[in-house]
Amino acid sequence: MAKPHDQKTNAMRVLDAAGIEYVSRMFECPEALSGIEVARLLDLEPERVFKTLVTEGRSGEHYVFMIPVAEELDLKKAATAVKEKSIAMIKSKELLPLTGYVHGGCSPIGMKKAFTTVADETAILFDRIVFSGGRIGTQIEASIDDLSRVLAVSTADLTV
Repeated sequence: MAKPHDQKTNAMRVLDAAGIEYVSRMFECPEALSGIEVARLLDLEPERVFKTLVTEGRSGEHYVFMIPVAEELDLKKAATAVKEKSIAMIKSKELLPLTGYVHGGCSPIGMKKAFTTVADETAILFDRIVFSGGRIGTQIEASIDDLSRVLAVSTADLTV
């Protein structure tokens, strides 16, 4: 049986080190689910559950965007938010080497390198949002203000 500390992810360790209170929500999940399925499974409003998307700008810089799971990233709005001419989603096979996370378990916290991160402006409407905890089947609930204590995160209108 796994000890409680064995359940910790890099994202949780970063939050713990910063003294940030959060709720971890873990569930059995043999493979990645859609964000809407995760929201349904956890009985949460999809507007409050955010997915983490990793992109590459025309400049070659990488960016992380957090948007509600039922929404679609508007690439033009995203590019404007990070002052790029254009951005594109990275290929799934590039995610693990770049971030240290797998598809369906990519947390904005605890990546191999700190990337410019932008959350959809709707995140400020909630006391706490839910996002990947860094492992498939693990979600973290925390405030956007607390998230900004461990991550340089800004907000912008990002969805279609």
